[in-house]
Amino acid sequence: MITLTNFLVIWYYRNKKGVEKTLENKQTIYVIGHKNPDTDSICSAIAYADIKNRTEEDTFIPMRAGQINEETEYVLKRFQMSAPVYLEDIGTQVKDMEIHKTEGARSDISVKEAFNHMTENGAVTLPITDEENNLEGLITIGDIARSYMDAYDNTVIAAAKTQYRNIASTLNGEILVGDAEDFIDRGKVIIGAANPDKMEEFIDEGDLVILGNRMEDHLCAVEQKAACIIVGLGAKVSSVIQKFARENNCTVITTPYDTLTIAKLINQSIPVRHLMKTKNLITFRMDDFTDDIRDIMGKNRHRDFPVLDKDGKYQGTVSRRNLLNISKKKVILVDHNEVSQAVDNIREADILEIIDHHRIGSLQTMQPVVFRNQPVGCTATIMYQMYQEKNLDIPPAIAGLLCAAILSDTLMFRSPTCTFLDRAAGQELAKLAGIEVEEFAAEMFRAGSDLQSKSPEEIFYQDFKKFIIDDVTFGVGQINSMSADELQHIKERLQPYIKSECGKNGIQMVFFMLTNIVEESTELLFCGEGSRHMVSQAFEDMKANESSCMLLGVVSRKKQLIPAFMRALEEV
Repeated sequence: MITLTNFLVIWYYRNKKGVEKTLENKQTIYVIGHKNPDTDSICSAIAYADIKNRTEEDTFIPMRAGQINEETEYVLKRFQMSAPVYLEDIGTQVKDMEIHKTEGARSDISVKEAFNHMTENGAVTLPITDEENNLEGLITIGDIARSYMDAYDNTVIAAAKTQYRNIASTLNGEILVGDAEDFIDRGKVIIGAANPDKMEEFIDEGDLVILGNRMEDHLCAVEQKAACIIVGLGAKVSSVIQKFARENNCTVITTPYDTLTIAKLINQSIPVRHLMKTKNLITFRMDDFTDDIRDIMGKNRHRDFPVLDKDGKYQGTVSRRNLLNISKKKVILVDHNEVSQAVDNIREADILEIIDHHRIGSLQTMQPVVFRNQPVGCTATIMYQMYQEKNLDIPPAIAGLLCAAILSDTLMFRSPTCTFLDRAAGQELAKLAGIEVEEFAAEMFRAGSDLQSKSPEEIFYQDFKKFIIDDVTFGVGQINSMSADELQHIKERLQPYIKSECGKNGIQMVFFMLTNIVEESTELLFCGEGSRHMVSQAFEDMKANESSCMLLGVVSRKKQLIPAFMRALEEV
């Protein structure tokens, strides 16, 4: 039975949505397994997201913290389920901050309009954008203030190619003659306070002249080929002067303001593109991590920083204050509880639950959380129990995923980690999924061990976990196969790579389990100072050569290898 919730989850995978809230008033909560995920980690995340979505109001999305291996890929394809979206880092991002939705302005608006826009929005920075919402520049209150302190240049109106509509709007005036969309591109701004004979000496062609109500002054300015005359105090401009101005391509603007006010306001009419900053802009992307932008914000003491989406489109601004109230990502961990195995920056997340079947590790939380940890062979077994507890039908596809996870983790019920609960759950899930256990398991293991096309690095990290016990850090990888020849081939490819990886990322010793499912044995490869001694201490009856040893009856990393290593370390 495929429910609406399952359909929505699958739809989400295919559309690769981000971390935004998917529905109003609902939180987005991620369900995620460990790094280098195995089949249990992936399938349990999918199943638990289904359980939560069907029983709670928030939106739960399964994620993965690493690349999917061949076995898991086979299982997902077999049951026609898409892989969870990859989440490399759970740390807070710009998209998790409160973004000020200050609307971008066009570069041709006047400085006065820009100032009014900032005042209305309580902003000190105004992003300038084009018609497609691309960021063109920034203007700040400081930029506007500095333009007033440096008001000695009487050619700035022309230098900025100021449109007449901006001038009229700034002066609360009216254009009597001329095209509002035209602009002044030469000349200076002067006040015509002298008599006409004197004005003839200092009015040049292309100037903008501020005048009073005297008709002879109007006539003089037009005759001197002024580009524009501004008539103050709401004085009338005669039809004769208007006709003469029209014939001489002189724009006429009338305003109710006096000469002093006009002179003070005129520079506010220049377009913001003349003042805005366009080079070396500091911008952030929605996906940028706050750890990365924090230092940049500290070194550049701007009040606001523009935020762009993945396509470079302007989205809003953030400030240093927004870092204080940032919303942490909410996460549920499945199939692990070790910091070293968790998605990067897990300490920056708000952990709500942990569902696991391993030993209690190093992970700490800031507050009490739901922690369900059971001594079973697979997290998927716990998921099966939860479906039963909540009286939920298990969709056939998810039943297949959970059955595959159990067969994988218990090596088809042969691992010492396998319990009666695992076996019972696996067999019931197989019925719901319509699969035959042995036949399906053989196909799944065959797919997981078919590594011909993979590099040694990919094989090495396919199922690799890092452990920190006291002051010792070591890593353990594992490959399961039903073919001894295949394991031998993998060994030949892996041994040189293991030596090259030893010592990297703080790992002192490296171990790799080549597990034969049929023979229920493991050839253990090892490298690093003290690794051979630790194997000898952990398995006293086993004879180890320089780089490997055969462990009969050992197939489980969790229940056989790691506990033995822990005991060996305690004896040192």
